[in-house]
Amino acid sequence: MVIIMANMMNTEKTSLIPSWQQELQSAFTNINDLLCFLNLNIDDLSLHTEAAKDFPLLVTKSYAQRIKKSDWGDPLLRQILPDPSELLTNPDYLNDPVGDSQASVLPGLLHKYYGRILLVSTGACAIHCRYCFRREFPYTDNSANRSQLDSIKQYLIEHPEVTEVILSGGDPLTLSDTRLQHLFDLFEQLPQIERIRIHSRIPIVLPSRISKKLLEILSSTNKKVIMVIHANHPNELDDSVSNTLFAIKKAGLTLLNQTVLLRGINDNAKTLTKLSHRLFHCDTLPYYLHVLDKVNGAMHFDTEMEHVFDVYQHLQKKLPGYLVPKLVREEAGKPYKTLLSTNINFP
Repeated sequence: MVIIMANMMNTEKTSLIPSWQQELQSAFTNINDLLCFLNLNIDDLSLHTEAAKDFPLLVTKSYAQRIKKSDWGDPLLRQILPDPSELLTNPDYLNDPVGDSQASVLPGLLHKYYGRILLVSTGACAIHCRYCFRREFPYTDNSANRSQLDSIKQYLIEHPEVTEVILSGGDPLTLSDTRLQHLFDLFEQLPQIERIRIHSRIPIVLPSRISKKLLEILSSTNKKVIMVIHANHPNELDDSVSNTLFAIKKAGLTLLNQTVLLRGINDNAKTLTKLSHRLFHCDTLPYYLHVLDKVNGAMHFDTEMEHVFDVYQHLQKKLPGYLVPKLVREEAGKPYKTLLSTNINFP
């Protein structure tokens, strides 16, 4: 009877955890487990394991199910599998390639660009993208926890020119509904804030997180809410993702996408054209096409600029203007992202 009662209590406790949190708890964190799931074999995982030592594997089963099995070259797998190439070093690749540290004005608060601030709301993600420009970010000392919100509020009051707040991380949608509601309540107290922008890969990698309750929080504010998702390849946008994006759009949010140009994954006009079409089908506009941020461990994803411009010129030929993302690079210390021109002659 004691055992039965204990099992019933455990079952009841588990049922109180939202399904998305259960899915996140069951994400792949062991390289061998992921490779077994994908029917992939390798004799020696020691270098892969070494690459994962400081930046471990993390991928949801929802995302892993979209990876083609028995295919080492799958474009989704290559984004998330720790690779021995990450162990290579180059003085041009840095721990902080976009100047987050010099833009930090308070713990968890970055003020790079006029009129908007970025809140590092959490260090948690639902996936570890191997090219992430914040893979070396010191989240322990630089995330905005609840005890710091009064200071952040005061900073915003003292800077009335700031009209937009960007929630970033990590991924802000890994926060609980309660914590997100607390943030939105804070912004409601500041009439100067007109827009709340959420940068998140969650709709792509953990669509179950986009619950009815979450959409109520995002749509009940009197601020304009923009969600900037992050998709790099059309294979990421399966039916579960498209249905999630339809629900976000129906809730009244503006949906934009940013993509990182990654060698051997999406650095061709055919893939990017298909991605733009698929995004638009999902009520999402292509926003940015980022040249890779030169972060330590991601050198093998980088692409020669001559090839970048060639791909982008072909992309412009294939798509109507509203489906062509802006080709940009983020540079430390600059007051805005650098818009890259394709009108360059190479020898």
